[in-house]
Amino acid sequence: MRRHTRATLCGLLLLGLLSLAGCGGGDTTGSTTDAESTAVEGADRVEPLDGPPPAPELPVTVPSADGDGTEVTVEAADRIVPLSGSLSEIVFTLGLGDRVVARDVTATFEQAADLPVVTRGHDVSAEGVLSLHPDVVLAESTTGPDEAIDRIRDAGVPLIVFDAALGLEDVTPRITAVAAALGVPGAGAELTGRTTERIDAVRAGLPDEGDRPRVAFLYLRGTASVYLLGGAESGAVSLIEAAGGVDAGSESGLEKDFTPLTSEALAAAAPDVILVMTKGLDSVGGVDGLLRIPGVAQTPAGMDRRIASIEDGMLLNYGPRTDEVLASLAEQIHAGSQDG
Repeated sequence: MRRHTRATLCGLLLLGLLSLAGCGGGDTTGSTTDAESTAVEGADRVEPLDGPPPAPELPVTVPSADGDGTEVTVEAADRIVPLSGSLSEIVFTLGLGDRVVARDVTATFEQAADLPVVTRGHDVSAEGVLSLHPDVVLAESTTGPDEAIDRIRDAGVPLIVFDAALGLEDVTPRITAVAAALGVPGAGAELTGRTTERIDAVRAGLPDEGDRPRVAFLYLRGTASVYLLGGAESGAVSLIEAAGGVDAGSESGLEKDFTPLTSEALAAAAPDVILVMTKGLDSVGGVDGLLRIPGVAQTPAGMDRRIASIEDGMLLNYGPRTDEVLASLAEQIHAGSQDG
């Protein structure tokens, strides 16, 4: 189920990014409220560890999450190709960004902006990857197609597969696994410590009493006419709960990852707050456009204009910036109604 959920989400993100490309963002003048302006500041940058970059101690042999007990030996890490935005974020934050030679389309942070794109979610270009002569390739369990992965491996390039991250409990194991694969376990321990400390600090500052708002995670891509409501396997549940909310989709009985957005589904979810990705909100024309989607204006969230938005490249990454995501989400879902 976890593999299926992440594959679905990767496909949705790819569809959204492609449909938004070239659309110019649309005319959303007057449609942005204070809720959107409180999205994570500095969301276009990652924060590497302090001090000089770590020096990989290689070779190392590590497990690969292929389901068959595969182990991979990494002998060099001068040219790294992470095949997802989430993995790229970890590599850059470990301090190894100067060694990354390519990126996935979802690696949207500033430090990776000038790198060539060799993969778009579930559409890896084996030719593009191999043309960059990588020492090591990092993939997720949903990365594909299988033919491309096999071709990279057949060329003799060490390729390590990592389990996808779908909740807060996945943050530190992922960092540890990536650091181990790149021969920098010390940096991995430092980063997991920093990340855990920051997440704990955010959670400690949240109110432990009072109402828990019902939060519905909507996946929106207006330019592709994609409107979905997140359920128990959307990947957003643990964030919403940690921020002091209740996932409205799963509480209304939605057991899948996403279901088509209908007036009936929204009425059953009855959200006090609607959570969206920033580009998704832009794609429907901001808050005003969101309220024109059938059923949205009739929810408590719609009537009070309580919309929370987080950057697409951060919301479900479950990486070193999770504390920022959690803090922003908590602030937004506990805020009152918005004007404008």
